[in-house]
Amino acid sequence: MEELNKSYDPKIVEDKIYQFWLESDFFNPDKLPGSRKKSYTVCLPPPNVTGELHMGHALNMLVQDILIRQKRMQGYKTLWMPGTDHAGIATQNVVEKKLRKEGKSRFDLGKEKFVEEIWAWKEKYGNAILNQLKRLGASCDWSRTRFTMDKEYAKAVEAAFLHYYQKGWIYQGKRVVNWCPRCGTSLSDLELEYKEEKGNLWYVKYPLDKESYITVATTRPETMLGDTAVAVNPQDKRYKNLVGKKVTLPLVNKEIPIVADRLVDAEFGTGAVKVTPAHDLTDQEIGQRHKLETIEVINELGRMTDKVPAPYRGLKIIEARQKVVEDLTQLGLLEKVEEYVHQVPKCYRCDTTVELIPSVQWFLKMEKLAEAAMKAVKSGKIKFTPERWEKLYFDWLKNVKDWCISRQLWWGHKIPIDGVDDVLDTWFSSALWPFATLGWPENTADLKTFYPGNFLATDRGIINLWVARMIFSGQEFIKKAPFQNIYINATVLTREGKRMSKSLGTGIDPIGLVDRYGADATRFGIAYQITGGQDLKFIEDNIVMGRKFCNKIWNASRFVLMQNTGNETSNMKPKGKTPADKKILATLEKIVKSVNKDLDNFEFGKVAHTLYDFFWHDFCDEYIEKAKDQQNENTQQILLYVLANSLKLLHPITPFITEEIYQKLPSSKKPLIIEDWPK
Repeated sequence: MEELNKSYDPKIVEDKIYQFWLESDFFNPDKLPGSRKKSYTVCLPPPNVTGELHMGHALNMLVQDILIRQKRMQGYKTLWMPGTDHAGIATQNVVEKKLRKEGKSRFDLGKEKFVEEIWAWKEKYGNAILNQLKRLGASCDWSRTRFTMDKEYAKAVEAAFLHYYQKGWIYQGKRVVNWCPRCGTSLSDLELEYKEEKGNLWYVKYPLDKESYITVATTRPETMLGDTAVAVNPQDKRYKNLVGKKVTLPLVNKEIPIVADRLVDAEFGTGAVKVTPAHDLTDQEIGQRHKLETIEVINELGRMTDKVPAPYRGLKIIEARQKVVEDLTQLGLLEKVEEYVHQVPKCYRCDTTVELIPSVQWFLKMEKLAEAAMKAVKSGKIKFTPERWEKLYFDWLKNVKDWCISRQLWWGHKIPIDGVDDVLDTWFSSALWPFATLGWPENTADLKTFYPGNFLATDRGIINLWVARMIFSGQEFIKKAPFQNIYINATVLTREGKRMSKSLGTGIDPIGLVDRYGADATRFGIAYQITGGQDLKFIEDNIVMGRKFCNKIWNASRFVLMQNTGNETSNMKPKGKTPADKKILATLEKIVKSVNKDLDNFEFGKVAHTLYDFFWHDFCDEYIEKAKDQQNENTQQILLYVLANSLKLLHPITPFITEEIYQKLPSSKKPLIIEDWPK
């Protein structure tokens, strides 16, 4: 029997154990020993190739690894599918930033050379985050690692596009879309980040005649150059007599109508609003209903177009705003200005203020797809945990608009139509992830074996961006929902409850924690904090506690092994002879039931607390202390039995230390990673 070192050093153990797992192919379902008829599939949400591991990734990875390790020990044919997403805008921005440091732009290289530059960058840096996941012990089948721009994956993307196109669900049209002037591309509503900014509310007089006027309030006075109406609420008695009349549009000096529309908020400003159909979604709807002209006054570069009066043409938006306000003031048409705090849409990648402009784009009809996605959850085929996230899912699908699937980028899946330079929205390709990774559109062995999957863990921020789209894609292409359970993990915040930010210095690097405390301590400390709440205020003290717990496991195991005088580890439950024997065996039985039930319900934090209390207090503080006085062969068998089962139960959370100890147990028949799970 091998002895354990006097103290536990994760730096010595973790890399050695991980290499042993890899070399033994234990992560590959095709190489797992024994007869494994049932499959259990988890898809890792593919991190961006530009990504670096943060605490949210660590938490998300951990809950998946806990489940996949348990299911592997339960005899399932387990596949945890890893990979990365090409992340169109993000990756293009990263490489453009690199070029700028070299004094170049993508236009200097041209499209073909620029894409080559991105591929070179991807080969060098694109798997960094996957390597970081390995440091944390992720037991993914790395031999199956996929990338959303791989040739085989690209076939799936093209097949999906053509399927929709042939059904008549993809069409081209000119619509008001979110536009990032910096990235030069359209964005979906879900790709915006709203930031609170202090601005102004300008009250502008629109003359009715020489003596009277109607005052409208606006946060965007520069867009008034494209106004084609003033609107009021039909229930607003203040303006009832004005509906149907005309006003003069200041600075442009043309007449526009006053219309009544239910979309007008009578409580905002004066209750009368300017209508610019080309640059506001609500205004676009009002414009369509009242057959108003659409005048584009802001272009794709964020400058004023030649549709505005000469003094404003070519000005940047902020410059035009200043000049419009100055000119209105000189004409005596600015009634007052109030400070106003509002939510401003920003590009989620470069933080530029997003403009709403008319643009020719490709759209996917969403009505039938949304119905399929709702049906999959309402029927019970898919379950959300926590259940409250179903509401967000349904609310979006009930009000969903046709999906703008085109992007004006050089990096991504080209729309497969001759003469079209646009690429597809990144989320179009990642919506196919659960089955494209398994070889679809071919009817592969992997697709037959591992689809549909069982479990998805993800963040609430992409329920609509990604989860809903995977569900309707699975329903449309495979006629089966892609997974059974969706676990929405908590968002990891600072101890003070604020969002972690690398730029503000409040982000925590999980690999730094691994370097200081070890992967097992980091994993246990994170798991210990999962309470099922919406947010998790991260406390590093729990990682320190995790390290102390690992030391406790190690020292207790050393004691048990040193007491042993020839007994072998057995899965057969020994008989309890003393009250202490009977109590620890009965408690272990309860713990096994509790852990199994809680893992079935995805109560990961509860499992960590249960195992901590049992091992530290029931086993170490009570039974081991009593065992010192009993000193007999039966006690030794019980010590070994309880230790072996404790290691099995702890393995999904703390895999390295438990594997290292388990392999030192007398006559342990197989590695812990594929040992039988306690029933």
